[in-house]
Amino acid sequence: MSHAYIDSYIEYLAVERSAPENTIAAYENDLNDFASWLDDHQLLIEHVQGNDLALYTSHCTRRKLKATSIGRRLSTIRQFYRFLLEEGLVGVDPTRDLSVPRRGKYLPEILSRDEVDRLLAAPDVSVPFGIRDKAMLELLYATGLRVTELVGLKMPNLNLHVGYLICRGKGDKERLVPMGEAARRWVEEYINMVRPSLVKSSSDVLFCSNRGSAMTRQNFWYMIKRYALKAGILKTISPHVLRHSFATHLLTGGADLRSVQMMLGHADISTTQIYTHVTVKRLKEVHEQYHPRG
Repeated sequence: MSHAYIDSYIEYLAVERSAPENTIAAYENDLNDFASWLDDHQLLIEHVQGNDLALYTSHCTRRKLKATSIGRRLSTIRQFYRFLLEEGLVGVDPTRDLSVPRRGKYLPEILSRDEVDRLLAAPDVSVPFGIRDKAMLELLYATGLRVTELVGLKMPNLNLHVGYLICRGKGDKERLVPMGEAARRWVEEYINMVRPSLVKSSSDVLFCSNRGSAMTRQNFWYMIKRYALKAGILKTISPHVLRHSFATHLLTGGADLRSVQMMLGHADISTTQIYTHVTVKRLKEVHEQYHPRG
């Protein structure tokens, strides 16, 4: 079971967080080492307590690991347990009193507005699945949803007349997010023209696979990679890149941080502030490129 939890977390990092490959590999190595220690001590991930982490830290010290390496491993474990807690897989976070040096945050990859336009134009809307894919991409960029939130949408979550949706996100918290006119029109066309031929009669799933069940986040990840390739986008792309782009483009356009926080469903505004760093970085690049004394 330990490795199943780790696999879920690694998938989350890759698909939803769009973490760099070297970061994912480091996290996986750290967690596998921790899982091996737990196996040796006949402990389950969901039963770990604070004193167990202290014993694991001592174990790492006896192996003569550098302080920075130990700090990184404990930081990985802390983030791992936060994920498990938010997913409802554990009832208590054993790392809550753990003191770990803070790690720097990497700036997220984003698409330019031109790249977003090319990506959204990539599906062939002359065929049914192209309409579905177009509706999903438009809605993802218009709302900044996480991919699990997007594929988990139900018909009752939508209010197409008013143009908003109700999303159930992390911690089972609900939030209301505007859809925007373009996304609303494409979702409406998909519901009217395509969904009836896909959906199983008893299902209220919004976006259906060719089997009539809800699309998985893995399938959507492959789909967006395929359309990025078709659009000639060379950046590493995932569904979370559109979420990053949504937030950055809103802030660049003048939206206030608190509103963006609410739409993204961030519990802490400091999480949203990473996007202000992205916009400042972009402004500096523009200044250096175009100012005569840049």
